[in-house]
Amino acid sequence: MANNTFTPITARPSPIKTTGLVPWVRRNLFADWRSSITTLFVAGLVLYVLPGLINWGIFQSVARADADACQAARGTGACWGVVTEKYRIILFGRYPYEDHWRPLVATAIMLGGLVLSCIRYFWKPWLGFMWVGILAVFFTLMGGGVLGLESVRTDLWGGLPLTVMLATLSIFLAFPISIAVALGRRSDLPAVRSVCVVYIELIRGVPLISVLFMASFMFPLFMPQDMTIDVLVRVIAGITLFAAAYMAEIIRGGLQALPKGQLEAAATLGLSYWQTQRKIVLPQALAMTVPSMMGNFISIFKDTSLVTIVSLYELVGAMSLALNSDVDWRPFKIEAYLFITLIYFIFCFSMSRYSLWVEKQLSASKAR
Repeated sequence: MANNTFTPITARPSPIKTTGLVPWVRRNLFADWRSSITTLFVAGLVLYVLPGLINWGIFQSVARADADACQAARGTGACWGVVTEKYRIILFGRYPYEDHWRPLVATAIMLGGLVLSCIRYFWKPWLGFMWVGILAVFFTLMGGGVLGLESVRTDLWGGLPLTVMLATLSIFLAFPISIAVALGRRSDLPAVRSVCVVYIELIRGVPLISVLFMASFMFPLFMPQDMTIDVLVRVIAGITLFAAAYMAEIIRGGLQALPKGQLEAAATLGLSYWQTQRKIVLPQALAMTVPSMMGNFISIFKDTSLVTIVSLYELVGAMSLALNSDVDWRPFKIEAYLFITLIYFIFCFSMSRYSLWVEKQLSASKAR
């Protein structure tokens, strides 16, 4: 009797290696003649420029806080001594020098909260309460006036703590507003739809610097004479409303991309409007807009540099403040700009990589 048991054939190696450095280079850098020419041109440009940059930035540079040595090396080497001398003012602005530990601890706590919020394990109901505690600790440390801490006015806050706080609060506050406005713009109620359209088009029709100017200088003129709102609150409100208008259009694009059959299926199941939006529409629409949403988040983080117009010296403003007040270090702005550029790059690159991770997670869930 014949044996009909299936015996698989031993897998043979691929005739062409598809993994490793060489296949990656061939696939990404020399895929065709256009890609090859571009790769060779960029490689030649890098080889031409890179040695001079390395010599200027490393071998001929001055790292110690010596203004005379930096002047002697001017034109031939970088002066990183300006960072060594001014880094505390660049990072913390006009905040009282002897209390710099307070913004340092406050910023570390807020950044720690952001990192934890990006980890799936911590996506629990108590995450919101954690953020209430983080914000309470942040503003207590920064503002003082309690627990024996000296009170510090908000107009003295600056540098990296101000940048991180403005971006974080603006994103958190703008996100629910943008969802509500996006749903309102697609509403069947003419009054609601008209209000949302006017808000979006009005905000998107002016630059952020105009919104900040209005919130800081014009808005107080319409307030009662004995009533004042802190400039920091007005700036946060202005950035939040500006960011929410742009995010609302991004979310509306995701809502429109959703197949109509999804809504019809929800109606067939007897789901209410809010049940449909919460369980079916919004999860899919937000998943489709992750790349655009993260791009908007990165823009918000960088746009915080505009608050200098209202005399709040965030990272860029604090750097200008530190150098403009000292004639000896004023000529070395390039090195100071490179320092804060590195800080912006670390934050923006981290946000971009996290966006890619979220996209991969969503793609894996769809594949299942």
